[in-house]
Amino acid sequence: MKLSEINKVLSFIEDKVIYPDISTIEGASTNPEITVNGEKVLIFCSNNYLSLATDPRIKEEMKKAVERYGMGSGGSRLVSGNTEIQGELERKIAQFKGTEDAITFSTGYMANTGVIPALLDPLAHSFVSYLKGKTFLRDTSVVFSDELNHASIVDGIRLSRAEKIIYKHRDLDDLERLLKKASGYSRKLIITDGVFSMDGDITPLGGIMGLGKKYDVVVMVDDAHATGVLGESGRGTAQHFHLQTPPDITMGTFTKVFGGVGGFIAGTKELIKYLRVTARTYIFSAPIPPVIAAGLIKSIDIVSSEPQRRERLWGNVSYLHEQLAKHDFDTLESQTQIIPIVIGDEKKAITVSRRLLEKGYFIPCIRWPAVAHGASRLRLTLMADHTKEHMDGLVKALVSIKEELRF
Repeated sequence: MKLSEINKVLSFIEDKVIYPDISTIEGASTNPEITVNGEKVLIFCSNNYLSLATDPRIKEEMKKAVERYGMGSGGSRLVSGNTEIQGELERKIAQFKGTEDAITFSTGYMANTGVIPALLDPLAHSFVSYLKGKTFLRDTSVVFSDELNHASIVDGIRLSRAEKIIYKHRDLDDLERLLKKASGYSRKLIITDGVFSMDGDITPLGGIMGLGKKYDVVVMVDDAHATGVLGESGRGTAQHFHLQTPPDITMGTFTKVFGGVGGFIAGTKELIKYLRVTARTYIFSAPIPPVIAAGLIKSIDIVSSEPQRRERLWGNVSYLHEQLAKHDFDTLESQTQIIPIVIGDEKKAITVSRRLLEKGYFIPCIRWPAVAHGASRLRLTLMADHTKEHMDGLVKALVSIKEELRF
């Protein structure tokens, strides 16, 4: 692309009304009450589901870590950035997810974009092919991906250069039909979100794992929005469905429930050992800073020991779903703390979002390319610290705007 072409792209984006309103939040952006552009408002778009991002106990651990470690890591994990606290974090999250081991990444996005290519272009296979003087054919790998999987999964598949086969959203029959047809591949992988980030529905993980076993295909689940939320003790999608064993590979983030930043992969010791020398986003990037790792370790302890936080969140989820249903809002098939309100038209969705801000509710609208054309929406997310009064006020504002704009 020439620099002169950038203006054409920007003009297209502005003509299609897809350039986002980017508001400035003053102070913490994760509490129910925040300040946006100088005004006090209620936020219903934060992923801080268990309200831990500003917990005083976590901040205290981070203060101690700053004194011990300073700000950054100074290098990648394979060079000078491998401190003892990062290993402690990996052991802690592996224990939480019920797996043998775990590996951490700077972000959840980097976890997916690093791990998927590593799985589908195995280093060992490349070495064998090189030593035998053979050409390594990348198209011997295939990925079966839900059509609504997160963008980081989509990009990870692109980077892998494997063949991509998309199955209909949460459709086990369609997935099995495609698995039956796929032959001649040396490596097969099924990838799905646990909780889908734009629709708030849950993948049928038990059925997917059953198909993986039946057709000898590795199963990977992105549990970014499920970890800490789903399951009796918050262990994620597998626990939600009372599955006796976890998926082959579980991805997650520290950005949602745990209130920090970073991503992880949990699995067998062999898998994790392999990823440490094949996942490029691990090898060639700085890790989660020690100060953040210290806060995350404390956060995992709190999530494990305070189930009442999750209970409060699910109480809020049930209540808001009920209130929205009374007024016939289209929330698709959401079952979780992510609640879409489908509006459709991009311009109308923008107007609804701006009207809400005027009434004291901060919920930026979601539009193409994050969702399909004509499927623009509000994406409500709930936190444990939201109150009934917060939610009642939001519903009242939504009903008023719905009557005004007729969506």
